[in-house]
Amino acid sequence: MRLDRLRVSHLDAMFDAIDERNEQIATMRASRNADSRDKVKGMRLVGPATMHRIRATLRAALNAAIRQGFIDINPAKHVELPPATRPKPLVWTDERVEQWQQSGALLRPVMVWTPAQTGAFLDHAHNADDPLYALYQLIAYRGLRRGEACGLHWADVDLPGKQITIRWQITQHGWATSLEPPKTDDSEAVVALDTNTVAALSAHQARQRHQRLAAGPKWVQTGLVFTTPTGEALHPADVTDHFQRLARQAGLPPVRLHDLRHGAATLALAAGVDMKVVQAMLRHSSITVTADTYTSVLPDLARNAAEQAAAIVPRRATVTQIDQRAAG
Repeated sequence: MRLDRLRVSHLDAMFDAIDERNEQIATMRASRNADSRDKVKGMRLVGPATMHRIRATLRAALNAAIRQGFIDINPAKHVELPPATRPKPLVWTDERVEQWQQSGALLRPVMVWTPAQTGAFLDHAHNADDPLYALYQLIAYRGLRRGEACGLHWADVDLPGKQITIRWQITQHGWATSLEPPKTDDSEAVVALDTNTVAALSAHQARQRHQRLAAGPKWVQTGLVFTTPTGEALHPADVTDHFQRLARQAGLPPVRLHDLRHGAATLALAAGVDMKVVQAMLRHSSITVTADTYTSVLPDLARNAAEQAAAIVPRRATVTQIDQRAAG
């Protein structure tokens, strides 16, 4: 479209089309129909923050056109978008799972598993001897981003010291990928590991040695922890598709792979870990980001804490007896 004919209505229509595409992808991803899910394989949702960056890029480009005398006004300046707020995670309680089973609709874009559901997924992957079991546990337990897990190198893994260092990530640009440093200084950090995850990584290392021997001269030496059977880097979209397939096999409600990172925060909060420690684990730039993101999961965790606290108190009267007295 010619610049001098570009109007605010054209840009509004573009953002409306992006919204419609997001809804279509989300609906088809949550579908129980395999063909519908396959149609959106590898497609990514455009979030509110990305829409704001699109508008900012357009605005900068059109300002340059004004300076060069091609146009007189900047249509992107007058486009209104919803605030780029962070989506609030919601825990898959039994009631919400039942509601989803009846309607097939997600309650929010970001849903996280309970500790029991996370355990069921990891047990399923472990029992299936899945080659990416250690990757998913690393994300679920320590909150790595997908690209950070795919870009992890053995040189940055210290199993005796029970820690890893985040130095690289595999970033997806469209379908193409590249190995890049983390996007911010806060993202590059040392992450402590629990004993269970150390054991999972040790077993994965032994598996990879067998794969290297089996591949022989076809093995590609990338130094990456998680690779194809011939040593090549994994495509992040394939890791996501594989995760969703495992989750369906385990009979669990749908979550995104990135929601395992949110789940790691939920696990830590449920265990009573201080919010400041959770911020450091996720490598957020400030505790405000962490607190704002996970405020929505705290009521569910608070109910669990209330039950645990009440269970400590010895009672002669059972809940049934108390209910009967109230009814009488």
